[in-house]
Amino acid sequence: MRLVGIDGHAGSGKSTFAGELAAALDGAPVLHLDDVATHEELFAWTERLLRDVIEPLGRGETAHYRPYDWGARRFGPTRTLPPAPVVLIEGVGAGRRALRPRLARLLWMELPHEEAWARGRARDGAEQKAFWTEWVEAERQHFARDPSRPFADLLVRQGDKGYKVLPGPQRGHGTDQSLTHSDGPSAVR
Repeated sequence: MRLVGIDGHAGSGKSTFAGELAAALDGAPVLHLDDVATHEELFAWTERLLRDVIEPLGRGETAHYRPYDWGARRFGPTRTLPPAPVVLIEGVGAGRRALRPRLARLLWMELPHEEAWARGRARDGAEQKAFWTEWVEAERQHFARDPSRPFADLLVRQGDKGYKVLPGPQRGHGTDQSLTHSDGPSAVR
């Protein structure tokens, strides 16, 4: 099994890209880190993710986790995530230091933070305005302590027609594990 992390600023298009990449990979499962984070633990979810999801998948077992309900502010019913040849983990922090050694590839959504945050605020509307104020500062602190982009294997830029995938800062470093038939720049449409 290969874990592929898709990281970037909130609002950068990670979920949309993960959905398209999953379809291109014959329905690869996607874990959204929004299901793991909580209001109280915006970034303090690493141990739970490792214990409930990554370690079972690493043993070839089905993972069981309880997704967080952001409206109700509590965990919901248990979901399963079966092992698969490729599992995508998308969300802010998917490329954090504690996860990188377990990733076959790390992809970074290449969009400036202010533009990404503007998209996120527009998506979430006025009812999430207070949350976004807290989120922006928490995200800044997270990436200051534990940046992901410098370790990305690939940079993903959304265009008018699909995505452009470029070599990242880490290209050529680390393990050489194939993700697709070709690891060169490509476009997912």
